[in-house]
Amino acid sequence: MESVRIDKWLWAARFYKTRSLARQVVQAGKVSVDGQRCKPSKTITVGQIVKAPRGHDIYEVEVLGLSENRLSAPLAQELYRETADSIARREKEAELRKMNALYNPHPDHKPDKKERRELIKFKNQ
Repeated sequence: MESVRIDKWLWAARFYKTRSLARQVVQAGKVSVDGQRCKPSKTITVGQIVKAPRGHDIYEVEVLGLSENRLSAPLAQELYRETADSIARREKEAELRKMNALYNPHPDHKPDKKERRELIKFKNQ
């Protein structure tokens, strides 16, 4: 196998749970191959760099293998290798998310009816 569609590869490499979800993400322009946005029918080959969002993070991986079939997780991880820059960026962003969570208000209890009305009144001023 010399090349495979990007949406099939993302699904086979377990970036997305379904192939239709992988197709939607590619169509939305969130996936790039070698720095260029692509369509779901774009064929990729070994050695190309793919950037794809997964949850809160954006993974930048080098394609090491091709598959049109969904594989088990250990085998799917052998299809790609994440770049060092991507790993460092993801770790930094995760740390920032954790630190930001400390500054978000965490009330001790759920607001009652009176407090909800006051919050709505305050927001609409």
